[in-house]
Amino acid sequence: MAVRELSALEAALAPPRAYGAPAARGRLRCEPEDFLVEEELGFAPAGDGPHVLLKIRKRNANTQWVARELARLCGCRPADVGYAGLKDRHAVAVQWYSLPRPRSSCDWLGLRAADFEVLEAHPHTRKLPRGALAGNRFAVRVRIQEGDATELAARLAPRLAAIEERGVPNYFGSQRFGRGGSNLQRLGRPAKRLAPQQRAFALSAARSVIFNALLAARVTDGTWERLQVGDMANLDGRGSIFPIGTVDEVLTERCSRLEIHPTGPLWGDGDPASTAQVLELETLIAARYPDAAAACVAAGMAQERRALRLAVRELRCEIESQSVRIHFRLTRGGFATAMLAELIETHSEESST
Repeated sequence: MAVRELSALEAALAPPRAYGAPAARGRLRCEPEDFLVEEELGFAPAGDGPHVLLKIRKRNANTQWVARELARLCGCRPADVGYAGLKDRHAVAVQWYSLPRPRSSCDWLGLRAADFEVLEAHPHTRKLPRGALAGNRFAVRVRIQEGDATELAARLAPRLAAIEERGVPNYFGSQRFGRGGSNLQRLGRPAKRLAPQQRAFALSAARSVIFNALLAARVTDGTWERLQVGDMANLDGRGSIFPIGTVDEVLTERCSRLEIHPTGPLWGDGDPASTAQVLELETLIAARYPDAAAACVAAGMAQERRALRLAVRELRCEIESQSVRIHFRLTRGGFATAMLAELIETHSEESST
């Protein structure tokens, strides 16, 4: 089967949908309260230790700005502030941070600024590492462009049911690539000329564009949700992977129940762990993005895997006066934009960062 070659920008910003045309149209992010996200920690605070975990609500502020403000207010280095992941700026996000506990007592619950406030504070044993989440809960308002909220909810209902049953392609969202794909444009520059943060964003975009392009090919041929001989399978919501030598009824049934998923490569040095025709396809796709692949290898990244499919849990639609609110939960690393792209044709009042 011939695989259509996508440009890097297509793979990053406009990969093919699995379900065809969206079920409806609407507007997103008219105000920060239209996009609510709350992190779920993958563990309980220790209750003692040299660090403190802070549960913070931020509005219209990016994660790294809040981290710098916390460092300034608490008198520590910005590098000492931990957070599990980046969250959208044009949103209301409840997010966890960690700080070294100061020697003098601090009124953590009284710590606030114009764009954030501390909701909880817990002693903890260590700095919060990246990725230390079980998942994220979302509540996304879709404002009506035509008709009324009840009609919009009725149009969305069949697609919501299909997404809950089958999941969605686990694409990296457009925010991974920067405004207009700006992070990809940095790949052509020598790494020494990039600031550390710019280099990190460029490398992340490099891996992500290869993954999105591979996933796009498997969406096109219909195998994004089906195991193939040569796949590496992933346990839902976990990092465990295992090879697929044969596709039997048990594996097929587990896959249909969203318990396991096929995976794609997060590019790095060496060959992907897949075999047979799956490996051939992954190698072919990576060869189409030589700058991205070379950047990952030069940075010493190892070959890793990411699920091709994203299960969408606790999915429901709430009718409001001039909008609907879509509630759902995703495992860590999943992008809300991946689900929303399969559901609605949207216009965002402001792009996320």
